[in-house]
Amino acid sequence: MQANGTGAQEPEPESCRNGESSSSAAGAVHSNGLLSSANNGLPSIESPASDSSTKKKKRLSQSDEDVIRLIGQHLRGLGLDQTVDLLMQESGCRLEHPAATKFRNHVMEGEWEKAESDLNELKALMHSPSAVVRMKFLLLQQKYLEYLEDGKILEALQVLRAELTPLKYNTERIHVLSGYLMCSLPDDLRAKAEWEGKGTASRSKLLDKLQTFLPPSVMLPPRRLQTLLRQAVELQRDRCLYHNTKLDSGLDNVSLLIDHVCSRKQFPCYTQQILTEHCNEVWFCKFSNDGTKLASGSKDTTVIIWQVDPDSHQLKQLKTLEGHAYGVSYLAWSPDDTYLIACGPDDCSELWLWNVQTGELRTKMSQSHEDSLTSVAWNPDGKRFVTGGQRGQFYQCDLDGNLLDSWEGVRVQCLWCVSDGRTVLASDTHQRIRGYNFEDLTDRNIVQEDHPIMSFTVSKSGRLALLNVATQGVHLWDLQDRVLVRKYQGVTQGFYTIHSCFGGYNEDFIASGSEDHKVYIWHKRSELPIAELTGHTRTVNCVSWNPVLPGLMASASDDGTLRVWGPAPFLDSQETEGLTGTKPLISQHAARLS
Repeated sequence: MQANGTGAQEPEPESCRNGESSSSAAGAVHSNGLLSSANNGLPSIESPASDSSTKKKKRLSQSDEDVIRLIGQHLRGLGLDQTVDLLMQESGCRLEHPAATKFRNHVMEGEWEKAESDLNELKALMHSPSAVVRMKFLLLQQKYLEYLEDGKILEALQVLRAELTPLKYNTERIHVLSGYLMCSLPDDLRAKAEWEGKGTASRSKLLDKLQTFLPPSVMLPPRRLQTLLRQAVELQRDRCLYHNTKLDSGLDNVSLLIDHVCSRKQFPCYTQQILTEHCNEVWFCKFSNDGTKLASGSKDTTVIIWQVDPDSHQLKQLKTLEGHAYGVSYLAWSPDDTYLIACGPDDCSELWLWNVQTGELRTKMSQSHEDSLTSVAWNPDGKRFVTGGQRGQFYQCDLDGNLLDSWEGVRVQCLWCVSDGRTVLASDTHQRIRGYNFEDLTDRNIVQEDHPIMSFTVSKSGRLALLNVATQGVHLWDLQDRVLVRKYQGVTQGFYTIHSCFGGYNEDFIASGSEDHKVYIWHKRSELPIAELTGHTRTVNCVSWNPVLPGLMASASDDGTLRVWGPAPFLDSQETEGLTGTKPLISQHAARLS
């Protein structure tokens, strides 16, 4: 019995007959098994069979044929062989070439000699006849493993020496296969070879690999319909302005009956909390790498550590770190979140390194009273950091504040350590970002702007840099290609230092504060904002997106408050539309991603 319901009696070589009858006029047999009514005394024009034949003679387009074959393959995967048989018969299409059907059956039944023989017939139908060697290798490998599992050592050895080795293909793999001869038990063989064992599962996987060498006109790629549907779902998600959750690669939890749409109510556009514990301007905020804490620095000379509730996502004050006489304008968590470094404004020559877990000050570093240590970045090893300022200081230090290296004459505005552990990116007063290697003392230009770079941050991948540029706004650069990717519109940026961030699941979004008292959010690929968050009453200095909880964001403002942003509360649509804290931007130009 043919697996796809097509018999070997088909004479036509085409992939689809399109319902055209090749039988004689006197006694044709239709695909539904009914004889023509030409000899039964009734006018043929009134015959239902004749009407059916007329309908079936309508030629199918190529796309219709493809869809029928895709549906047939999917139904066959569900075990509905009779349904597939009827579908192919009624449509006049053929699911796959007869030679491919025969090959499939021989592979699934483990008839390896017949399957090898089938390759000669398939060779003429392949775009690359040389692929036959690779297909034969895969067949013989399965044959060899099955002999080993059955304990037929001599037969397996014969396959290895007389069939696999003469192919002179993938000799490294042959050496690996020969080592499986030492496996004494079938379980050992399956574990070592990472193989399911003799049977339907391993042969189905083998067939999936073999199908990749055959043109789709001969045999469809495995699970082709599911692949197309998954791609369609992924494309819809990719184009969704507000999609901010993990992409499920499967289709089990997806409805194919409607298009994918995320509501902005699921997006962090709504004020969840207003934190008022600081008593002066809040200059900076940053979530820890594990997303469990938020650190905020203020002109009031304190750093507050906030704990994030894992269930409610509410923040509560955990501890306060005091004594920063000049105020705190920049914070950096160590890679393991054990330590937090605090820097001050331009006239501050000191740097504080706190143990967050104990609340103790481990290091208070100052090389000179003439220094200005306004920025800091951790080395990925967590044992070193770099710091600097606009007065020309650029140091690399250990956890005790000991100076390890220094770079003379670099007026640093902002710093970032690259994941290679050697290179440091630094923006300077020449409106550029340069890469500095402390090991071989080399440096190179990476980004050149026409206006001062007030701050910058780098994506997790290390590929993209997000810059806040004076009088220009937020710019996205590709550090590898050294090109300006996009300029984001909307934000008001003068000469205040504003810190933007990447955020959301897979860092698909960008958020920045603004001198017009708002928080702006863009999709990474759209120059126009998808949301403007209102609520602050003075300049928003910094925005931080939780790296673990993509629906949680915080902003710090000169109004002395921190705002925590999240999805809309559980209200009906009318109430939700009236919530303070977001201005939706659903215009045509914003909704279309470039």
